[in-house]
Amino acid sequence: MKEQIRRALAAREKKGISDIGLTPSAVLIPLFEKDGRRHIVFTKRTGHLHHHKGQISFPGGGRHEGDRSILETALRESREEIGLKESDVEILGEMDDAVTITSLYHIVPFVGAIPYPYDFKLDKFEVEEVFALPLDDLLNKAIKKAENYTFGDTRIEMYSYELNGRFIWGATAWMLGQLLEIIGPLSGLHS
Repeated sequence: MKEQIRRALAAREKKGISDIGLTPSAVLIPLFEKDGRRHIVFTKRTGHLHHHKGQISFPGGGRHEGDRSILETALRESREEIGLKESDVEILGEMDDAVTITSLYHIVPFVGAIPYPYDFKLDKFEVEEVFALPLDDLLNKAIKKAENYTFGDTRIEMYSYELNGRFIWGATAWMLGQLLEIIGPLSGLHS
């Protein structure tokens, strides 16, 4: 699984964002295999946070001055939020940069493989829950919904996903959609 995903991510040209008015941030999209099925790890943010309260997201956050790279941001934030040790993550590649429209974050998404099972340790201030959804279930077109939004004079079609009582939307849904486009064709392959 890992090598096929690594090759699929490396074979495409990453689209970056150069708007310096956005807050630099990064997320990690953790993947693991359980019983022959690939899973994607998500977090549910607590309801009292300033941005994106109660939303489903990937572990991550804003870059700190001490971070030597944006990858270090993703790994540090994952450790702080869900107790995922940097040494337990095998980075497979990067996806296109994303933007949060309401909070103006410039997000660099990294895809990484992690061991299963994993003893997550949640930062209860930031993360209400960590959970995983099977890749094959997320590829089911019936769970993907399109919605149109207007921002100023621009109409944007955005997607959301609803699976097992989980509603994924916004930048997380955009990143998930891109990941599914990239690794979906690999769903029949095994590690």
